[in-house]
Amino acid sequence: MPQHKPDLPPELRPLAEMPLLKRLAARLFGHGLTRLRAQHRFSWLHGQADGFRSGHEAGVEYGYREGKADGLEEGRQVLLIRDFRPDEHRAPGVDDSLFDDWRLPLTADIKKRIKADVARLLPAHAQPSAAQWKMIFSDTPSTSVIAGAGAGKSTSLVLRILLLTHYLGFELSSMTVVTFTRESRKDFINKLMEILNLWGQPLGFKEAQAVVRTFHSRILPMVRSLPGFERLQAFENLSAGFEEADSNPFDLRIGDAQRQQMNACYHQLHGRHARFRELMTPLARQGLQLKELERDHPDVQKRMAVTELAAKRDEELCDVIEDLWFRAGAWPIKGIEPSRQTFEINGAQFHCHGYIPELDAWVVLGFDSRENAQISRPNAKLSVRAEWAVKRTLFQAFCHKPLIWLDSYDSSKRLLSSLAGDASAGPGFDYKVKGELASAPLLDSFVMAAGFIENLGLDVPTAVGNMSFAKDDPDRFFFEALSIFWKALEDHLLDQSPPIMTYNRMFSLFGENTPENLKLLSDPLLRPMSHLMIDEFQDVSPQIVSWIRASLREIRSRGPAMHVGRGAQRSSLLCVGDDWQSIYGWRGSSPKYFMAFNQEFPSPSTTRVMLGENYRSHQHIIDAAEHIVRAAPAIPGKKAKAAGTPKALVPVTVLERDDAALGRKLLEHYQQGDSVLMLYRKSSDKLLIQEHIQSVINVDSSLPIQARRLKQLTYHSAKGLQADAVFLLGDCQHVTSSPYKNQVYRMAGLGKDGDSEPYDTAQKDEVLRLAYVGITRAVSHCYWYVEKPEGPAVNVPKASERVDGRKAFFDDQRILV
Repeated sequence: MPQHKPDLPPELRPLAEMPLLKRLAARLFGHGLTRLRAQHRFSWLHGQADGFRSGHEAGVEYGYREGKADGLEEGRQVLLIRDFRPDEHRAPGVDDSLFDDWRLPLTADIKKRIKADVARLLPAHAQPSAAQWKMIFSDTPSTSVIAGAGAGKSTSLVLRILLLTHYLGFELSSMTVVTFTRESRKDFINKLMEILNLWGQPLGFKEAQAVVRTFHSRILPMVRSLPGFERLQAFENLSAGFEEADSNPFDLRIGDAQRQQMNACYHQLHGRHARFRELMTPLARQGLQLKELERDHPDVQKRMAVTELAAKRDEELCDVIEDLWFRAGAWPIKGIEPSRQTFEINGAQFHCHGYIPELDAWVVLGFDSRENAQISRPNAKLSVRAEWAVKRTLFQAFCHKPLIWLDSYDSSKRLLSSLAGDASAGPGFDYKVKGELASAPLLDSFVMAAGFIENLGLDVPTAVGNMSFAKDDPDRFFFEALSIFWKALEDHLLDQSPPIMTYNRMFSLFGENTPENLKLLSDPLLRPMSHLMIDEFQDVSPQIVSWIRASLREIRSRGPAMHVGRGAQRSSLLCVGDDWQSIYGWRGSSPKYFMAFNQEFPSPSTTRVMLGENYRSHQHIIDAAEHIVRAAPAIPGKKAKAAGTPKALVPVTVLERDDAALGRKLLEHYQQGDSVLMLYRKSSDKLLIQEHIQSVINVDSSLPIQARRLKQLTYHSAKGLQADAVFLLGDCQHVTSSPYKNQVYRMAGLGKDGDSEPYDTAQKDEVLRLAYVGITRAVSHCYWYVEKPEGPAVNVPKASERVDGRKAFFDDQRILV
């Protein structure tokens, strides 16, 4: 506050301003006068001055304070300043979008032109619907297209490419269309060439091939661009004999060339890695061990009644079988001690033939299939083969000791080489991981388990290190051995000349965990990923999703410089799929990325299109398939309607399995001129049905390829196909639980929180989707033959349980008990 001193005459100035002597004299005189109670004019004047001065200061201070308060109050009536700033410091947010905020430069004139041209150049049945035009004209950076079975998505995708190239001037070199299989790629290439040609934009086969790719054929050139990898070979293609990588990403069949590399790696590892060698012992014992049978199995129930009789003849049976092995030169076996150890089976005494100290396991010799099946003991009612079968069943149900049952002379040779430590031909035994439907050679089982883990975007050794198993669970040793072997195999493959790498490793090199590797790629290699269109997106794996997202992030980070002088700018993603047709979860795919598209692929703006019209099937087939699959989680709001020329409504017929009746009905449709799809759940069913449809096979195979009307496939292989009449053989059911897959599913963040078996839960939904895929292959007729239930199935959901005979779209002819 400012200070204002009043002007005073010299005689009234404060004592403090007087000379020292005068001040002392004034004080002395002042004290004396005070005691005398006499007035002193100058003292009075000084007191008055002091009072005036202090009063003035107090008044000014009070006045300033009151005036300021009044002024502020008056000012508030004119202007109120409030401070909205947060008390705490806040950093800027993160822009996590994979795309710039931009729009496709579409004008009303361009839309009008392409619509007119399509109406003029394409036939009436190929004219897009309103929903299909919405897909073609999507102008946002990301687009998800939910396209049910028979939705006509292929033509719409080709018209989208036509719009981008012919009408907007985008270069084909900026685009990639991804299909899942070699067949679908070939079909799409032909359609693209055909339509662009109609628009006077002829496209060569090689140019079309460069645009329409599988994921595999797009990643391979990326890795080959790195120094030292110019001639890199894909492990999965070693046996294929072709350069282009067109295989289905979930096709893990192992050929001789792959097995040769794996055996060589195994041989080296077995020789130098003590722990790996140690792990082979419990795995061999488990792999060679006789597989258990449940005691309520029909064979066990039937043969239990003759346990005592079988025990009485067992020693003689052992003698006969041992003699057969001896004559074949297959017995004795080095490494097996001949020993007639006695076992108690269901209260009766039986015998084995030998003992393997290395595996701490007993051995029983079996009846080789090459021997005469009619051989019998003297005066015996049953053949040796039948007696042996009874014994085997009883051992499977009631023997609790480690037991190796050698079924053939050949299996003994494999065991012999394994016991002798000969690792050059691989382990020499099969292994069945818990949850798998069948056993497979140990190294094949390694490949399948590693492939599943890597498809989920996980590293094998890291994932194995996070797993846990019961102490006595042989899978604990399997996965430890897998971790050691997989690292050794990857190193072994890279040491070859030229180097070899699995596709999964290629994708992981350019995934979100290693974004720096993408910076090594040139603009021309990365640019084709700028405008990405993916079909069958519901079957994508976490591993592929990571690669796609990492690629899109890198493209965005390079900015406009990447597109200088080009018509195609920035980047976009268009994904077409149907979560109801997601059927590859058992190999590591997940519909999650399609169902939660906007969260998984963040974008400033997105378009969602629902293609609800079905141009293939009539309404009864659509409704029957949807009725079954509706029990599985799905994108909300889906309901397909039959489009095109109305067809006669024929319900889906569900029957008890009868292969002969199926054969007669199939012949009837074939003779009427219908195209026919014969679909089966298990490969073994194909062999069983052959004799009943052989006459049709003979006629059809004699025709030129384009005139053939019969195809035989598994349910899984039939995606994308159709026929007038479809025959489905076998139910869709989830029959096993997979402890290891449940663990890695949780590691990959798949499934719901708190679900201890997220993989099994996903599989129970997937069997419904598999039935949906099978039924929706049909144009007019669908016949579904399912096995009659053998007793109560506990917690084994079957798709056929969703069939409701009261609905008009089902004709359930089964005799339901």
